Amino acid sequence: MTSLEIGGLSILALLALIGLRVPVAVALTVVGIAGVGFIRNWPVALNQLKTVPFEVVANWNFSAVPMFILMGAVAHNTGISSELFAAARQWFARSPGGLAIAANWACAGFAAASGSSIATAAAMGRLAIPEMLRQGYNPGLASGVVASAGTLGVMIPPSIMFVLYGIFAEQSISQLLIAGIFPGLLTAAVYTVMIYLRCRFDPSLAPPVTEAISWAERMRSLAGVWPLLLLVVSIIGGLYVGAFTPTEAGAAGAAIAVLIALARGRLTWEAIRVSLVDTLVSTSALFFVAVGAVLFARLVTMSGLAVWMGEITTAYAVDRTTLLFCMAIIYVILGMFLDSLGLLLITLPIFLPLMKTFGYDLIWFGVLVVKFIEVGMLTPPLGLNVYAIKTVVGDAIPIETIFRGVTWFLVAEIVVVLLLIVFPGISLYLPRTM
Repeated sequence: MTSLEIGGLSILALLALIGLRVPVAVALTVVGIAGVGFIRNWPVALNQLKTVPFEVVANWNFSAVPMFILMGAVAHNTGISSELFAAARQWFARSPGGLAIAANWACAGFAAASGSSIATAAAMGRLAIPEMLRQGYNPGLASGVVASAGTLGVMIPPSIMFVLYGIFAEQSISQLLIAGIFPGLLTAAVYTVMIYLRCRFDPSLAPPVTEAISWAERMRSLAGVWPLLLLVVSIIGGLYVGAFTPTEAGAAGAAIAVLIALARGRLTWEAIRVSLVDTLVSTSALFFVAVGAVLFARLVTMSGLAVWMGEITTAYAVDRTTLLFCMAIIYVILGMFLDSLGLLLITLPIFLPLMKTFGYDLIWFGVLVVKFIEVGMLTPPLGLNVYAIKTVVGDAIPIETIFRGVTWFLVAEIVVVLLLIVFPGISLYLPRTM
C-alpha cells in the first residue's frame, strides 16, 4: 500500500471514528499515530507522540488562548452579560422584533469579551430567551436568534479560532483578530435587517412591546455598558496600534476584567473559582484537540496527500471561484458532523496548500474559514450552538423548533459569505491600515 493510499484511508478512518462518537481529540491522535506508523515505522510514530505534545503546549502563541478564555469567564460570572442585554433591550424593544434584535446585538457585544460561540450563546440564552417567551415571541425566533448570533463569538475579536488559525497557517494573529471586526458587525447587521423585515411582515412572530421606555431610561441603561466598552477598546485598540501582542492582549483583557469586577464589588471568591475552573477545563480540552490535530497534519504531510490534492485541484479546477464553491460545500458538509475546533484543525492541512497555490490572501481566507465554522455550528445534526441553547431552555422548546428557527439565519449567512467573497476589502481593510 502506498503512502498516498494510507493517507486517504486515514481520512476515512478519522471520519468513521468521529461518526461513532469517539472524541475528536482521541480520533485525531489515534489516526495520526497509526498512519505515521504504517507510512514510516512505529518508532518514528511513537517518537511523534513523545515530542508533539510538548511542542504544541510550549508554543508561546498558544498562551493567548487561556487568557482570552479567562477574560470571557470573568466577564460572564461578574454580570457584564446581563447588563449588556438590559441596555440593548431598552434601545431596541419597541421596534418590530425588537427583543430579538436586542439579543442579536447583545451577543455581538458579549462576543467581544468572550471569544467563544458556545459561551456567548449560553450566556445570552439564559437572559434573552425567557424574556422573549414572556412577551409572546415565536419560540423558533427566540431560540434561533441567540443560537445564531452566538456564533459571533468566533468572529468578533478576541476569537480563539483566529488565534489557532494564525498559529497553524503561520499568519499574523493580530491582523486576523482585527480582520474579524467588520465581518462580525456585517453579520449582526444582516441578521438585524432579516429579523426586522420578518417581524414587520408577520407581527405574530414578535408581538410589540407595549411598555413605555423614555429616552432618560435608555441613556441610564448605557451606564452598565461601560465595563464592556473599556474591555473592548483596550484589547482591540491595543492590537490595532501594535501596543499588544495577542498574548499580551489576552493577559491585559483578563486583568482589566478582574479590575472592573473588583471596582464594582462583584469579584467574589465564588466568581473567581468558577472562572478559573471554566478556564482550566476549556483550555485542557482545546490543547488536547490541538495536539491531535498536529499529529494528523504530520500524517497528511508524510503521506503526500496535501500535495496530491493540490495537483488535482490545479489540474481540474476551472477557476478560483469554482475552488471556493467546492471548498464551501466541503466545509458545510463536514460542519454537520464535526465540532468547530475539529473542523478547523482537520481541514487546514488540506486547504492551506491549495489556497497558497491559487494565490489567495491567507488573512482573507482565515475570515472565510471562520465564517464557514459559524455556519457549521448551526447545521444539523451536530449544530453545537443549537444544542447549547437546548441545554439552556430544557423542555421549554423542542430541538426541532430551534433548528427550524436558525434556518432564516443560515439564509442570512449565505448573503454574508457572498459579500465577503465579492468584496474582500470588508475583511482586509483594517488589517492593511495597521
